[in-house]
Amino acid sequence: MTHHISAFYHFMPLTDLEALKTEIEGQARALGINGLLILGPEGINTTCSSPSEENLTRFKAWIIDRFNCPGIRFKDAKSDQPPFRRYKVKVREEICTAGIPGVLPPEGSNRHLTPDEWNRVMEEDPETVLIDTRNWYEYRIGTFRGALNPNIEKFTDFPTYIEKQGIKKDQKMLIFCTGGIRCEKGILDLEQSGYTNVFQLEGGILNYLEQHPNGKFEGECFVFDQRVAVDQDLKPSQRYTLCPHCGQPADVKIDCARCDHPMTICPECSDLPVKAITCSKNCAHQWELHPGRKGNRQIPSFTSNR
Repeated sequence: MTHHISAFYHFMPLTDLEALKTEIEGQARALGINGLLILGPEGINTTCSSPSEENLTRFKAWIIDRFNCPGIRFKDAKSDQPPFRRYKVKVREEICTAGIPGVLPPEGSNRHLTPDEWNRVMEEDPETVLIDTRNWYEYRIGTFRGALNPNIEKFTDFPTYIEKQGIKKDQKMLIFCTGGIRCEKGILDLEQSGYTNVFQLEGGILNYLEQHPNGKFEGECFVFDQRVAVDQDLKPSQRYTLCPHCGQPADVKIDCARCDHPMTICPECSDLPVKAITCSKNCAHQWELHPGRKGNRQIPSFTSNR
């Protein structure tokens, strides 16, 4: 079965969030939509899916009408596996955690570069500093050629990383993320810190891959659902699963020492004792308690390996 997927966000002042939460969940339930929506006083941020393309289209139309956002950019994809099990709305202070709640991007384009413009700048201005704003494990499985890796655990660490690089305040900088929302907040933070020549990739990596598959982005793009990542054609990854030990992108194949179950773990866990040879947290725990003792084969959960 084909599942139709859409990722989108929109910044706008919102109030009565609990009432909105109930309304959105009701609409999603009525249309059979699954996914996660982050709702905050500054807007909405979501990835959602449905086996019915028509119902997903109706849900997107309802979002546009309900929130009066005709210019919203939808980044669509497909998957043979369900990326979500249910629909949930979470109310948070920020719809993308950057540590600057209440600071909204200006209406319209705020130093956005289309994928074509992005390629042109990369080709014509080699002195430009290219920075990946995502977490270290996202960078590991795919990024733009020549991009700096902040090696951060969370986005709130990004401004500190930039300050330590000694980049001149007027140096041209290109920043990018998965779908664009992280850079919407990131560029505001950088501008507040005095950087005057920062540009962001419009629609993020997902929009870039839609227009330039096998272009300047190398590898795969991590996504926060059961697809784990998408390839250059925005298809669900055939390489990566989720590590059963830590939940990071995994592509190291093993056979469990305790139960003989084949599993895929991440490179970091493959360097750790016990985790490197076991297929689950339970097998790792039991192997530590009783090294060498065999056990029943584990049944992988929905969130570990396909």
